[in-house]
Amino acid sequence: MAEFAVGDRVTAIYKTGKYIGEITEERPQHYLVRVLAVVKHPMQGDLHSPKDADVLIFHERRALSFREQANIPKQMVKHFEDEIPDYQESLKLALEKMKAELAETASQWAELSIKAIETLEKDYKFN
Repeated sequence: MAEFAVGDRVTAIYKTGKYIGEITEERPQHYLVRVLAVVKHPMQGDLHSPKDADVLIFHERRALSFREQANIPKQMVKHFEDEIPDYQESLKLALEKMKAELAETASQWAELSIKAIETLEKDYKFN
């Protein structure tokens, strides 16, 4: 496993989302990562029952916010070399990609996910 230092640019997987950010602190089992862009928007629904619509509560899952920090397990962090995209634009692209993939999936989970994403789009207030 690669070692990183404070200030390194990385990709980080947090729950079901993937982000670009920078390390702000090293901890024994985690890196504290400040989010700068979104690569993959988190999946909607219950984390413990992925792609299942028949759950007690179907959760609306937001992406981590710009400059929000999260504890990321060390094995979920990889080095990032490219230019960091604008946060708002990366969020919009990640959400559009997820919505397009869901539109091709015929399931109740996909339908509920699309409804949750449409609510999030309004909440994110894209220009």
